[in-house]
Amino acid sequence: MNIESLTASQVMSRVLVVVTPDESPLMAWELMRRADVHHLPVVENRHVLGILSREHLAASWSGSPEEQSTRPVRSLLQRVPLPRVRPDTPLPRIAALMLDTCCDAVPVLSGDGLVGLVTARDVLSAVAGRARPEAGPGEVVTGMFHLEPVLPGGKR
Repeated sequence: MNIESLTASQVMSRVLVVVTPDESPLMAWELMRRADVHHLPVVENRHVLGILSREHLAASWSGSPEEQSTRPVRSLLQRVPLPRVRPDTPLPRIAALMLDTCCDAVPVLSGDGLVGLVTARDVLSAVAGRARPEAGPGEVVTGMFHLEPVLPGGKR
């Protein structure tokens, strides 16, 4: 398959772990760790508000676990426009967009909202000839558990 003819729907990550904007950085970190992902879309009703990366989350970390469990990830989102693509966007256009905006993950949106995510790893997989064939709609999975820090002395 010719790289030039590949589209977002053919190279995107389809099963996504996401968080809502009111979730905590502590939960976001734990979801990234358990799902072994480097990018976590922040969504509200399948509308993408932003994408957290492990690096961005780690760089914003300050304070105690209690503080990290009470502030919302909404406060960590950058105030710059988030590049977005459609499922039929050609891979070369996606790669150029990623380079031009200095981002390594771009959400893929359809009329139903978020359907996938194209990451730098997905682009490299396509270049290496390992693009996955197009297969059905994406799946968005939110966190299915909640963490509360247990502080010394039994305080919460």
